[in-house]
Amino acid sequence: MEQIHDIPANRPWSGLVKKGQTIRIIDSYGQQAIDTIFYAADDHGERYSSQDTMRVQNGAYITVGTRLISSEGNVMMTVTGDTSGRHDTNAGCCSCESNTVRFGHETRYLHACRDNFIMELAKHGMSKRDIVPNINFFMNVPISQNGAMTIDDGISHPGDYVEMKAEMDVLCVISNCPQINNPCNGFDPTPIRVVITG
Repeated sequence: MEQIHDIPANRPWSGLVKKGQTIRIIDSYGQQAIDTIFYAADDHGERYSSQDTMRVQNGAYITVGTRLISSEGNVMMTVTGDTSGRHDTNAGCCSCESNTVRFGHETRYLHACRDNFIMELAKHGMSKRDIVPNINFFMNVPISQNGAMTIDDGISHPGDYVEMKAEMDVLCVISNCPQINNPCNGFDPTPIRVVITG
């Protein structure tokens, strides 16, 4: 059975992905960052760990073969398909506060991924305290030799996707990033699609 979810620009979404199912996240129009956090479906205290994922992979990016590791050291998802090439798990999500610091006080009112996460997590009995460093699917974050990071123009094209197989029942929480002040969305946030099969 296939579930198709179209997520408008700037909006959050969440859904259950059962063990053995596959989730495909599609960048419908290209150059759209898709901020994502995974939680164990039966215990939201166990959630995606960017630090453990990078440590186990011995790499800074997510792509085919990457195992997404939980805060308890369990494999949550395995990346089985990726037409984009690499995905960030270092830069975190945008917030009204970080927008203000980086882009000026006049951007304080703009909607941000942190707001999306807070709204969506509330549906599952969680709060801002449950937001952890997330994956930024399709976001291009080059890391220089000295460790400096830059958010650069997106490298994804319309229809690019990343596909993952669930190794446990997981709650997937997405913020379809509303950022317009840096090039992570090509300065023009667009809709995305999520397809769950199995």
